[in-house]
Amino acid sequence: MKNNGQWIKASRPKTLSGAVAPVLIGGMLALHDIGEAFQWLPFILCLAFALVMQIDANFVNDYYDYIKGTDDEERLGPKRAVASGWITPKAMKRGIAVVTIIACLIGLPLAFYGGWWLVAIGLACVVFCFLYSTLFSYIALGDLLVIIFFGIVPVGFTYYIQTHDWSTAVTLCALANGLVTDNLLIVNNYRDIDQDRKHNKRTLVVLLGRQASFCLYVALGIIAIILALVALYLLGNTLWSPLLGIYGAIHLLTAAKMHRLTGADLNIILGATARNILIFALLLCFSLTIEH
Repeated sequence: MKNNGQWIKASRPKTLSGAVAPVLIGGMLALHDIGEAFQWLPFILCLAFALVMQIDANFVNDYYDYIKGTDDEERLGPKRAVASGWITPKAMKRGIAVVTIIACLIGLPLAFYGGWWLVAIGLACVVFCFLYSTLFSYIALGDLLVIIFFGIVPVGFTYYIQTHDWSTAVTLCALANGLVTDNLLIVNNYRDIDQDRKHNKRTLVVLLGRQASFCLYVALGIIAIILALVALYLLGNTLWSPLLGIYGAIHLLTAAKMHRLTGADLNIILGATARNILIFALLLCFSLTIEH
């Protein structure tokens, strides 16, 4: 395997929909509200920053799960770069440093559009990128970070950088996307529940158990639809809101399949959930733009 292929695998391309979706939503909310005043350069910078930070988070998670011994020979999920020996721990540390610097360089110009205080938000993204894998994912707070950093922060601040404003509809859409994205973490931890118990990794799924976690997976998708529908109502974009029912149907079909599977077979649901995140974002964006 060529070195480039190793790093591409370590970036976990299938998870990158979680970075793209909230920026799309935040951007379309801004386009809906300000029209021709919308600026494409800061939008592209937001998208690039989100993607690079997601890759950074994946590298950090790969490295620290190896260090903590969570990724071992019994792992049910996709192979990890460091644990599999594709990338050495030393090389991964260098990779993390390089990608973190790239993310900071991409994000810094956004302060010109939204104010220099946004540097603090960027630094928080970097800090919690590390804290997720080293601490929060082990004490059942990983889901909270997902909702904040894949919902509130990217949706809200992509919108804010364009408008210098915030609204209830933005908050509702941000929460909705955060909940949809959290299902990626739910199914990942649902698959790994036995291993996580073995390694004393107290995820929310470990605390709730399988059945309650499955119900939570279903509920998060439904709640996200409700929040998005309320946001569309507040924005006056109700004509095409039933399109979100498409996401609902796909989500429930995915959940039904998830209920029948165990172990490594749940990796199929992981991929389907990543796909569903993008479907949700595209349907919501379409509902926002079609009447605009």
